[in-house]
Amino acid sequence: MPRTAQFTEYGDPDVLRVVDAPLPTPGPGQVRISVRAAGINPIDWKIIAGFMREQIPLQLPAGAGTDVAGVVDAVGPDVTEWAVGDAVLGVSTTPSFAEYALAGSGDLVGKPDSLSWEVAGSLAGAGGTAYAVLKRLGVTAGDTLLIHAAAGGVGTFAVQLAKARGVEVVGTASERNHEYLRSLGATPVAYGDGLRERVREAAPRGVDAVLDASGRGEVPLSIELTGDPARVLSLVAFDAAGTGIQLHVGGAGGELQAALRDLVALIEQNRLTVSVSRTYPLDEVAAALDLSRSGHVTGKIVIVP
Repeated sequence: MPRTAQFTEYGDPDVLRVVDAPLPTPGPGQVRISVRAAGINPIDWKIIAGFMREQIPLQLPAGAGTDVAGVVDAVGPDVTEWAVGDAVLGVSTTPSFAEYALAGSGDLVGKPDSLSWEVAGSLAGAGGTAYAVLKRLGVTAGDTLLIHAAAGGVGTFAVQLAKARGVEVVGTASERNHEYLRSLGATPVAYGDGLRERVREAAPRGVDAVLDASGRGEVPLSIELTGDPARVLSLVAFDAAGTGIQLHVGGAGGELQAALRDLVALIEQNRLTVSVSRTYPLDEVAAALDLSRSGHVTGKIVIVP
């Protein structure tokens, strides 16, 4: 029987167990994927810890993981765009930390041969979110975008997507990540006291929009820098909803396929780099999630079943 990672109670990543499970059967509009790679996103360990139980109610036992890349193994009724043997990447409907997963046919794009499985399995969550929030902010060539936590998962994609659109990017990060941000084309600034002055020095013409992926309390300063709360979008500061800023949940949403096609095209043009920090076999999924939870990794962590 195929194997999948499951948890029967909320807790630390070590509540996960790799167990045998029935082979999933694709329904109408679905395909079954033989999983080759599944990237980890912070929301995965947050779900397992129970932090998201109100937003994402689960019936236990449950699995984790949504980023996926693999080979179509079976197709359900009404599926015409995919065939058995196609290499695909995108978002899964069933947990992707498994040997097999189901996905909606519209939640996938084709994987080029030039793209490694590890990179392909790392695009949908963070990359799709970055694409969607930049569209909501409406930044265009010549604008200056400030990204808080620019060296993180979403931030790294957002920096590169913005630069590809001709946007100037200033990114907050710890000093150990400054050279990394420079390599992506961003101007790095350090967190902490004096941030206002450092940002103004880095962006003398002003800041047109702010993406907050940090949650360190920079919302008031971000509003001050843009002069308009609607020009600030946060992925994490839900307690600031009353300030008039934009809040974003749900990843790429309806922009998923467009986002994935854009990401793949930019990678093939050598205009976007996806760093894979480490891969883990399915049996070590708990250790992989624990490393993600530590927050001490630059680059994607990927499960390779």
